[in-house]
Amino acid sequence: MKKLVSVVIPAYNEEENIVVIIERLGKVFDCLSYDFEIILVDDGSKDQTLSIFKAMSNAKPNLFYVEFSRNFGHQNALKAGLNEAKGDCVISLDADLQHPPELIAQMLQKWEEGYEVVYTRRQVDKSLPYRKRKTSSIFYKILNELSDIEIEAGTADFRLLDKKVVEIFNQFHENEPFIRGLIKWLGFKQYAIDYIPDKRFAGASKYNVTRMIKLAIQGVTSFSTRPLNTAIYLGFAFSSLSFLYVPYVLHSLYVGTEVSGWASTIMTIVFFGGLQLIILGIIGIYIGKIFIQSKNRPNYIIRSTNLK
Repeated sequence: MKKLVSVVIPAYNEEENIVVIIERLGKVFDCLSYDFEIILVDDGSKDQTLSIFKAMSNAKPNLFYVEFSRNFGHQNALKAGLNEAKGDCVISLDADLQHPPELIAQMLQKWEEGYEVVYTRRQVDKSLPYRKRKTSSIFYKILNELSDIEIEAGTADFRLLDKKVVEIFNQFHENEPFIRGLIKWLGFKQYAIDYIPDKRFAGASKYNVTRMIKLAIQGVTSFSTRPLNTAIYLGFAFSSLSFLYVPYVLHSLYVGTEVSGWASTIMTIVFFGGLQLIILGIIGIYIGKIFIQSKNRPNYIIRSTNLK
């Protein structure tokens, strides 16, 4: 009996790409001795992504879809696919074809060798704009500096997970899951494959600088309290620095020099006021995460699916 491979594709407004990626996946598995299913998770697309996939699924019984009631985000779409997958292993990749499906054969080979997590590392594409490359580099530096786990630069959501890893992952119900970090945190026997991303086949990237910053904050606060510790260290550091001002005040009182006025006072108040707001903001992020988690709302809502 052949092993079953589940392929999970989160998609948001990918109508121009969906037919091509399904065809390329079909060609890949035609050369492999595995049964496979494809699960498309439509993350509230506003175009014809789901309609096109539904039409394809009528002719191909191994195509399944999960339609969200609205846009819940890429990470939740990926989580939904993992929750629904029934394969002996699960492979996730994006619909824009920057994750080359042809790499799946190598991933399955490593899985057969005994690796339970086979993940990919995107190599630097020098054809990308400098700003894009720089923001990606800064993203991983900030993430590794402030969190308690280390994620290699270029690590993508293009990965293979063994069934036992998926079963444990599906026990997690945290709000705003940062899946790259969770998979690293889980452990197991992992293997990395380097790849050069293909050009996006059609459409525009959904990740801009704002989303990258949001994802970085989400990743850091999901795996570490280090920002809170940093706030404490800053408090002690500036409190200590304030004592350096004492000799100046004593000297001024002794010689009768007037302690200077508005400029230094206002600057000091503004600086420390801003510092306090930053620290309160850090605390607020953590309190907000506790508040949202305590509501115990589902990560996503399924509007329709053809999964049995």
